[in-house]
This record gives sequence, C-alpha cells and structure tokens, in this order.
Amino acid sequence: MAADYLEVLNEQQRAAVEHDGKSLLILAGAGSGKTRVITTKIAYLISQKNVNPFSILAVTFTKKAAAEMKERAQLLEERSRFCQIRTFHSWGAYFLRKYPAFAGVAPDFTVYDDEDMVTLLMKAVPSLKKKDASHYVKKISLAKDYCILPDSDELFTVDSDSRFQEIYTAYQERLRQTGNVDFGDLILLPYIVLKENEKIRRQVHDRYKVIMVDEYQDSNVAQFNLLKMLSGSDENTGTYVCVVGDDDQSIYKFRGAEVRNILNFQKDFEGTDLIRLETNYRSTQEILDCADSVVKNNHQRIGKTLVSYRGKGMQPALVFLPGQDDETEFCSELISQSVEKGGSYSDWAILYRTNAQSLGFETEFLHRKIPYEVVGSLKFYEREEIKDALSWISFIANPRDEIAFRRIINKPVRGIGPGTQDKILSAAIGKNIAETLCSVEMSKKARSGAEAFKAVYDELLALIPQPEETEQSNASLAQSAMGVFDDEKEAETAEGQKEDGSDGFRLSSFVEAVIKKTGLEDFHAAQDEIGGTQKVLNLQELVNSAVLYECNRKGLLEFLDHISLDRTLETQEELSGEKQDRVTLITIHNTKGLEFPKVIITGMENEIFPRMPDNGEELEEERRLFYVGITRAKNELYFTSCSVRRLYGRTNAMSPSVFLKELDENKIRILGQKPRSFSSGAAGGDPVAEKYSVGTRVYHDDWGYGQIVRGAYSETSDDDEREWVISVSFDTGGIKKFLPKYQGSSLIVCSDD
Repeated sequence: MAADYLEVLNEQQRAAVEHDGKSLLILAGAGSGKTRVITTKIAYLISQKNVNPFSILAVTFTKKAAAEMKERAQLLEERSRFCQIRTFHSWGAYFLRKYPAFAGVAPDFTVYDDEDMVTLLMKAVPSLKKKDASHYVKKISLAKDYCILPDSDELFTVDSDSRFQEIYTAYQERLRQTGNVDFGDLILLPYIVLKENEKIRRQVHDRYKVIMVDEYQDSNVAQFNLLKMLSGSDENTGTYVCVVGDDDQSIYKFRGAEVRNILNFQKDFEGTDLIRLETNYRSTQEILDCADSVVKNNHQRIGKTLVSYRGKGMQPALVFLPGQDDETEFCSELISQSVEKGGSYSDWAILYRTNAQSLGFETEFLHRKIPYEVVGSLKFYEREEIKDALSWISFIANPRDEIAFRRIINKPVRGIGPGTQDKILSAAIGKNIAETLCSVEMSKKARSGAEAFKAVYDELLALIPQPEETEQSNASLAQSAMGVFDDEKEAETAEGQKEDGSDGFRLSSFVEAVIKKTGLEDFHAAQDEIGGTQKVLNLQELVNSAVLYECNRKGLLEFLDHISLDRTLETQEELSGEKQDRVTLITIHNTKGLEFPKVIITGMENEIFPRMPDNGEELEEERRLFYVGITRAKNELYFTSCSVRRLYGRTNAMSPSVFLKELDENKIRILGQKPRSFSSGAAGGDPVAEKYSVGTRVYHDDWGYGQIVRGAYSETSDDDEREWVISVSFDTGGIKKFLPKYQGSSLIVCSDD
C-alpha cells in the first residue's frame, strides 16, 4: 500500500513526504499538488514511521480545505481519522473549551461575530454611534491579529486615535464580563495561555509531536505566535513542524495575512530544510512563463521556477481595445465563437480586480443570451447597495412607489418605524408620498426624520428638469395617440430640453448626487473597511452606467427601463434551466484554489489593476494577485486593456497596467492597436522610463533604499518636452517625487542580487 501512494509522486513531492529532520518548509508553486503531498505525508508518518495519529495536528484556513484534507488522508491511511485536522480557529475553540478558566472565559462560551462585536462595543461605550463602533471593531480585530493588547506600546501602529486605547479597553472588559469570545480571541487567548502557563504548555508539547500548516502564506502574526508556542521551537521539544505554502500567492494582507511569516520561516525555525514543488500539473508552459516574468519583479519572495508537466500550448494574448464596451463585446465574441466550434461556456472565466467590474459583462451576456454565473458575490442588481440607490432613483421618478419608499425611508436610520410608515402610506394612497409625508401624526423623532427625508427628496428632484404641463405636452401626447412621429420635431424638442434644463449634464451627475446626498455612500462605507469599500465601488459603477443618458426626465426613465430589461432577461435566463454550462464571472481574490480551461483577465490598466499603491509592499501584493490570476488558466489566457474607461461618471483616458510591461513580448501575442505609451519592459521606449520603471529598487543619498511605486509623464502639449516623473516609497517611511533625468546621480538603481 505504501509503495503505491509513494510511486505516484514526483521526485520533489516524494522528498517532501519522506523528509526526516527538525522542520520543513514546502514551497509549493501553483498547481504543484500540495494537497496530495500534505495528505500523503500524514499517511506516511502513521503507516511507515509509526507516528501515533493522536500526536498529529494539521491546520488550515477554511472548513472546506480541512474537510478535504481529512477525507484524502483517510483514503490513504484509515488511522488518519484519529489525527486532529482542523482550521486554526476550530483548534483555538477546542483549546479554550479544554482550559476555559485559564483563559478567563466561560466553559459554555459563544463566539461573537462582527455584528455582535459592534453591539457589545456600543453597550460598553454608549456614546459611540454604530458607524464609529463598526470602525473601532475593525481596528480591535486587527490588533488581535497582531497580538496587540490595549496596554501594548505598539497599539498606535493599529490606530493612532487617542481614544482607541480607552475604547479597546472598555470592549475587552465588557467581553470578559460576558464570558464569551470573538474570533480574534480564538487565536490570541490560546497563545497567551500557552505563553503564561508552563504546565499547560508542557501538556500540549507532550500531546503534539507533528504539527503541519497548510496555506502558510495566509497566516497572520497571531497565528505565527501560536505556532511557535504549540511547537515549542525555542524549547527544543522535538516537535516536527512542516508548513506548506507559496509566497507568490500571499494576497490577503487586507485580512491580516503577513507574507513575512513564510519568507522568514527558515530564520524563525532554526534548522529548517526547504523543498520546492516546481512541477505544475495545471497550465501549459507559455502560461507559466507569463506568470514567472511578472512575479520575478517582486523582491519579497524566496524564488522558484514552475515547469509544466503538460508541455507547450497556445501563446497567451494581450488585447488592446478602445473602451470597456469593446472589451465586453470582444469577450462575448471570443466565447461565442468557441462555443460554436463545440466548446462549452463553462470552459471560460472572466477575471477582474473588483466586483463592480462585473456589470458590463452581465449586461452584455444577458443581451447575447450567454449564460453566466457571478461567483463569490451577488449579481450586480441584487446587491443591497445597488437596490438602495435604485429605490431612491425610482422614487424620484415615481413618488407613489410604496416599495421603494419602504426600502429607503430608514436607510440611514430616521426613526420612522413600520407603524408610522403604514400611517403615511394610508394617507398617501394614490398621491405623492413625499408631499404627504409630514401631514400625519407622528413622534417628534419621526417628524424630524421625515422632514430630513423630504428635504433630500426636494433637493434631488430639483436636479431633474421636469416637463412643462403645457399645450405642447398635450400636443405631443395627441401625436403619440395618432401614431404620428416627426423625427425632426422630436430632435428639436430633445435639443430644447437639453438647453432649457440639463445644460449638457449626463444622468451620472444625478445618480452620484443621489448616492451622496441621501447618505447611502456613508452608510455603506461605514459597514466595514473592506466590505464598505467594495460597496462604494459598486455604487460608483452604477454612476458610470448612467453616463450614457441625458440628465432629464426622459433620460431618467430610459435608464430605469434599461435596468428593468436587464433584470427581466436575468430572470428569464434563470428560469430557462441552463444552470450548468455557464461562463464564470469572478474577482481574482475569489479564484484562489480554482482553475479554468480558458481565462480572460480584464481591466488591465493602471488605477484598475494595479490600484495605484501607497508603497512598494502594496504594489508587490498586487503583483502576486496578478500571478494568482494568470496561474488559474489551464489552456488559454487573454489579457484585455482599454484606452478609455468610464470612471467616476466620466470617460477617462487610461494607461496600460505596469504589469503588462513586465510580460515578455516574445512569449505573447499582441492584438489590437498597441498604445504609444506601451512597450514591454519600458514606458514608451524611453530609456529613462525603462531604467526607472515601477517596481524598481533604488537607493538615494539622503533617503536610503526604496521602491518606485508610480511613474508617469509630466503633463505637456509637446511630446518631446515631456519628463518622466516617479514616486519612490522609501523603507524609512515617506514617498518622494523625482525627475530621474536630472537626479540620476543621487538616485541609483539597485542591481538584482
């Protein structure tokens, strides 16, 4: 049996399974079979090395991954069922149930989620509003991820707000009084107990002789500290530690993941051996070459080179397109032609940096009847924040809309409860609800909220020119009834509306005003720093979608009709029964662990992907995210980049992503008209821009070492006079701008070591 499951491994995999030493770092490249290695190693230790399965602890980050690991290990060795194969947080809960008194929690504790934490903090600090409480809860969770307590000298690194220590302290005291824990405690408290109690620490060291961690690049500081305590690496307990991960796939810094954990593992665990898994079983060599040409520009990495088990295939294609509508049309044509030739919709995945980018593809696919699935998020028009904004827009268009009114009247909270709403709607049957709003009897608080709502309604209504109820309107109505249609007259009327009312403004200006003046932007942004940011981006994409319509009543109704049609098509597609064979629409963050035969990575422009980072570390994380996207593709890979894109309600000129310039032009096909500003490995062929390109490490006489995080030409009408301007993020802190053409003697490019 043992020979069978070892013989299917390649040389690197088998070396990792059979490794016998103090500790091991398995650097597992994308698609290199890491799950097979870690599960085989568990079975091998039990069956061949006679390790007691009760002494093996294997942890990972998701329930799905833990369940898969457990199932596959048991298929190889039945006794693997006695191992502890858990998520980090699951093991933390197990430990706290075993030692509740030492952790200061109740034996029957419950785990508070984010919403529970906000409620508890508002009880602990009654002066806090929900928006502020949500902000501080996020900071408290981050502090716990870094093992920082309220009395720590490092607390300012999480939040320099002078109130934070007081608020964090009050929260902790209230939490301990309840006897319950939050998610951060599931890691932090076991670490503290093990650190402070030698007897318990020895019991744990006696129990676990093998500790394995999967996806180690996703671990945070608290999890690293807990691993050190569990293994007793500083006490020479003899515990074998094996971690598996890929430094090039560390993409969750916003969740607290710390790439330095895997980069420094060999230093932190003395005597560690390193084994690289570099045979990729997923992608063709051309795709892997693209991934390597990009990620090798990162300085924070250990380094490896993936080799395809499958050999050569089709060259990836870089496609330059005029605008985002051309982008969605190109992708639709590419997919349709593939299906016509016998392929499947499910072969294809459209990848993008943010959820908001899905709207254009959803609209295009619906009209072309291309079945699709949005993975990891709701379809665009189903998202809470989009429904809220559209309800406001619908209510402006039709102030008798009861459903829209009920959705928006208390968002944000205005103190108008269901009973008062019923009174208002009863009085407003068949009438303008907004005009009837303040005429019914209600509490002082509700009246104040109603008056505020009415003021916002009036302000927004004034932004939409209203048609005059004149003989001209009646004449138009009569013409419609008789079937008369005069193109010239209609054009004159439309032009007159534009001159009289809209001043040439697009409807996007109105939609943006709705989002801001109603408080929806602040309301959704306050939910949390990550989810809130995404919701604001989605709202901004709704603004972008309205830029095609005039800012008048006709444009408003056309916009709502367009959305209603899309929703109808969406419903028809869902009822058609075609639920299996469909295109995948997905953010790159959500593709981790997935693979697709054919991948299109869209929106490859600066400010979209990468987002313009504040420092070199953020740029490197964006580059790792691009690497993850590339390595999802098995057979075919495409990149799309647009010359212009609608952003913030306006049409903006875009520049190709700096990452595209890192691709080797000899290993890709370039389609479409290559922008003048683009040249692989350089900016416009300018030798200064090539030397001082984004991502380059430099040394300055006064500021020390740093990394170029931005590069752009100065604004001027004469191309020959443009200067290459760079921004450098220095290791000592701060970002400085330079003109390298004139400052080259003091700004030295560091050579690759």
